[in-house]
This record gives sequence, structure tokens and C-alpha cells, in this order.
Amino acid sequence: MSQITIQCRLVASASTRQYLWKLMAEQNTPLINELLEQLGHHPDLENWRQKAKIPADIVKQLCLTLKTDSRYSGQPSRFYASAIALVNYTYKSWLALMKRLQSQLDSKTYWLEMLKSNAELVKICGASLDGIRTKATEILTQIAPVDTIVTQQPKSSKVKKSKKSALSQIDSVKHVPQTSDRHLFNTLFETYRNTEDILTRCTISYLLKNGCKVSDKEEDCEKFTQRRRKVEIQIERLKEQLEARIPKGRDLTNTKWLQTLFTATQNVPQNETEAKSWQNSLLRQSSSVPFPVAYEGSEEMTWFQNQKGRICVKFNGISEHSFEVYCDNRQLHWFKRFLEDQQIKRNSKNQHSSSLFTLRSGRIAWQEGEGKGEPWNVHSLTLYCCVDTRLWTSEGTEQVKQERAEEITKIITRTEAKGNLNSKQELFIKRKNSTLSRINNSFPRPSQPLYKGKSHILVGVSVGLKQPATVAVVDSITDKVITYQSIKQLLGDNYKLLNRQQREKQTLSHKRQIAQIFASPKPFEESELGEYIDRLLAKKIVTLAQTYSAGSIVLPKLGDIRLQVNSEIQARAEQKCPDCLEAQKNYAKQYRHSVHQWSYGRLLECIQTQAAKAGIVIEEGKQPIRGSPHQKAKELAIAAYKSRHRVD
Repeated sequence: MSQITIQCRLVASASTRQYLWKLMAEQNTPLINELLEQLGHHPDLENWRQKAKIPADIVKQLCLTLKTDSRYSGQPSRFYASAIALVNYTYKSWLALMKRLQSQLDSKTYWLEMLKSNAELVKICGASLDGIRTKATEILTQIAPVDTIVTQQPKSSKVKKSKKSALSQIDSVKHVPQTSDRHLFNTLFETYRNTEDILTRCTISYLLKNGCKVSDKEEDCEKFTQRRRKVEIQIERLKEQLEARIPKGRDLTNTKWLQTLFTATQNVPQNETEAKSWQNSLLRQSSSVPFPVAYEGSEEMTWFQNQKGRICVKFNGISEHSFEVYCDNRQLHWFKRFLEDQQIKRNSKNQHSSSLFTLRSGRIAWQEGEGKGEPWNVHSLTLYCCVDTRLWTSEGTEQVKQERAEEITKIITRTEAKGNLNSKQELFIKRKNSTLSRINNSFPRPSQPLYKGKSHILVGVSVGLKQPATVAVVDSITDKVITYQSIKQLLGDNYKLLNRQQREKQTLSHKRQIAQIFASPKPFEESELGEYIDRLLAKKIVTLAQTYSAGSIVLPKLGDIRLQVNSEIQARAEQKCPDCLEAQKNYAKQYRHSVHQWSYGRLLECIQTQAAKAGIVIEEGKQPIRGSPHQKAKELAIAAYKSRHRVD
């Protein structure tokens, strides 16, 4: 990832802010709300969910219909395009999430059907446990080399017992080599699906629950029950998430909240589900600012300096209004570059290509403020700018030029290969050739050598419940770890900030609980300490990668980390407090408070941003469920390296 997002505050006259607020809040946001509403009630919605995608032009067609409505007409064309893009992105993301959750639900349901205790397997197949073990050895011999078959031996009584959870107990034994581990699992699952033989199925279930190994240990019934219950909790949570509401808009007028309040005060809920939906609707804090407006092209924004020498910007569609840029000194150089790029292109009479502008896109958004008065005076305007960090230097620009030139050349070649081109196609090729020639006119950029790391050195970053981040620098050729860095080592003298941030979260949680008891509407916002710690961690991880000349940083896909964490906590609670729901709830709450709660997405985004600035490649992989944080970081890096070579 070579792109990062920077931001600045936009300052304008009261009349300009009022005009923009009314345009965004009274026309654009209601249009987006209506598009989301119509898609949510579309007769083909269920078909879209099954296919996990919506028709390409469906949102555009709906928008064209709504443009004739006086409530939504009169907006600049860019505002309509932004609304279409936002709704498309929202539904595509939602459908992709539903597909992923459904896939997880199907696989976990299937696994739950297979997950049986040793006693159940013996009863189902009618063979003894030794018979199942013998059959397991035969199956492994058929599908795996002899040297990959590992038998779990009982631990010596002298070995100190590990405090691992039930799901991680098989990690205390030797793993099947990484190159064949996934293949072995997939082969066993495929064999299970394709066979009807009861003994074979029971044997494969036995192997899979024991990590594809033959175990001589007695099964711990209590741990197995906890393990099975954990899977059941995951399934329950997935079903709840799949039944979640479809995407909805922003209720700036609180109309729906008032309607729900009236309904709740005048009626008795028919069941617990309806009562919960009313409660969720009333407790949900709706946004008080309109949807942002996106400007996809860098030339849709015009940069200039006013008489005071301050950088200003105008936007297509509302170019009669100008905005002054207020930003931090650390980001001022970016906005100066935006101005320079446009000035160079104008002075050269469009002989330079805007595809090499450092600025790629922008987004106007309102940030919520506090106080009373007109909303355009209470809330502040912000411009988010997406920039390509490679285009800051001449070396990076040359890299981008080559990529863009190759893309354009391929498009021209494919079009010409069709033969018998019509006038539109010929005009298209002419434009592409013109773009290709302008790309060769480079913008003046400072020289800075590109970062070159060793491709076989990777930095794996694992995230977890008790350790927000753990790092392993791995030499993937030898599968050896060069160094480990725990959260304490990464933060160094700043480690005390982590405990302070945890205490702040606990204090805020307590205040919110008291506020809910007394129905206080006052929100309690967290400080920026968590974000500051994220930046410290990100800088340290990137510095570590540079120190060891790492070729890339491997981050985990967030995926179902939250699901894993919540199900593990719930399973612990049920084991600790059986047959008492209230005690389980209290234990789960106390346990959450005893460990670090973290915004993993925010942390990974910080790492991606810092890596982009340094020119370090970011890779993603699935974080292992089992093992210590150090083991997870190591395996994440090794798996990414081997996956890369499998693709090659």
C-alpha cells in the first residue's frame, strides 16, 4: 500500500458554510438515505445476497429516477456521482460481509457436526479407541509421508502444566511441517465429505480434532466440552450477525428515533426480540452530520494562494465558493505540493499528466462539534486527501510512470487487436496515446533512494486479547526467528501509557454505566491516548523492519478475531459459572476489564500508513487461532512468504 490519507480543516465564510451544509444535509444525505432504503426493500435483495453482489448500474438507475424529485434535484453532478459511489460501496461491503459470515457459519456448523468426543466416536463406529488410532495411522500413511506422522505422547509429570485454553492444547506438541499442514487438513476434510464409511469418518474426525495426529493421551472431557461449547457460541454469534439490519442512512432530524420512542411508550412489545430492537434503536447514537462528498479526480479540486499567501481550494460544482486550508505543519508540505503540481501543469499548457499528481482524490466531510447554534457554525469542515507517497520523489514517480505506461499500452493493444475500429474507438486510442506521451513529462521531484529490503526477511505482527501487538522478525528461508518484540519491548519507557489507557477505559466504562442507570444523555468520550500508542507502536515496528532490512510487514486479516475473542471469553464464563447466566455475564465483563481492549483496525491502519511512508510493502495473512503471541507472529510471517511463492 503506497497511499495514505491526510486531512486539513477548511475555513470559509458563514454564507459558504451555510450553503454547503444545506446542500449536503438537506439534499445529498436524504438522497443517499432514499437510495439505501430502496435497495433494502428491493425485490431482488435476497438474490443479491446469494450472489454477494448487486447489478452494476442499479444504483445509478435509481439515482436518475430520484433526480426528477424536487427534494433531490439541483445538486452539482459531482454530488450525485458521490452519492452513487457511496451507496455502491456500502452495499458491496455489506454483501461481502454477509457472504463471509455465511461461509464461516457453514464451515463452523459442519465442523460442529464432526466434533465428537472419543467416547461418542467409539459408540458411533462400533470400534475400539485403539482401532480408531490404528485406522488413523493407516489414513495418514496413505495421504502423507511417513516422516510427517507425529504421535502425541503423554507429558512427563515433571513438566509444568501449561495454562493454555482448550483450543490451544494441541500446540504443545510438534506440528506437521508448514508446507504440508494445510494440504493435509484439506485432504482429510475432502475425504470425509466423499466417504460414506462410518469408521473412516469417525477416524478423520478424531484426526482433525487432534491436529492431524494420533494421540495416546486420555481425552480431558472438561476441556473437550469447553472446546465444543466455544464453537457453539461462535455459531450463535454468527447467526445473530447474519440477522443484523441492512445498511441504513443518517437520521439528521432524529425522526425515526422519536417514532420509536413514541411506539415504545404507547405499546407493549410482543416479544423479547421486539423489545431489544426498540432498546437498540433508542440507545443508538445517530450521526448529527451529513454524509461526506467524494471528489475522485485530482483535477476536480483547484488549488491557489490568496492575497495573504494562504493555500486555498475550490471544488467543481461549487467553484464560486473558496476555502482556506488550515493544517498541521507536518502536513503542510503535501498541500504545497498539490498547488505546485497544478501550477506546473497550467504553465506547461497541459503537457503534463494529472495521473502523476501527488493528490489522488479528496473527500469533504463535516466533523461533529459541541455547543449550540446553527449546525454550520457548530460543526467544522474537513478535507481528507488521499496521496500516493511514491509520487513524492523522482525515483517513486519513475516507478509509477512505468506502471501506468504499461497499463495504457496494454489497453491500446487490446483495443487495436479487435480490428475494424469505429470512430469512438479510434478517438479513445488517440486519447490514450496522448496520455501516454504526457506521462513521459515528469514533474520536478526531489531525489530519494527507494527502500530495498530483503524479500526473505519478514516482520510478522500478531494481535491478541492480552497483547495488542507482538512482533517476530523472521528469516523465511531458514524458518528461524531473528528477534521477537513483545508489547513491552516495543513501547519501552512508554509501556506505562498502556496501563494508563486501560485504566481510562475502565473509568469511562464505569461512568457510562452510571449514566445509563440515571438515563443521562451525556456522552463520555475517550482521550486520544490509544491513538498515540498506536502511532508509537507503528513507528517502532516500521523502524524494526528497516533495521533488519525486512522486505515486508505481514499483518493479520482482522476477519473473525472479535468473534474468536468473544467466544473464548463466553466459554470461560460458562465453565467458571455453570447454570447461572447472570454470573456468566458478570464474569465475562470482569474478564474483559482485566485485559487490554484495543481497536485492532486502528492499530493496523497506523502500521500501514507508516509503512507506506517508508516504502515498505504490506502483506496480509490469516492469523493462527492457536499458540502464543510469539508463535502466531512467526507463523503469520512464514505462511505469507510461502503463500507468496506458491502464487509465483
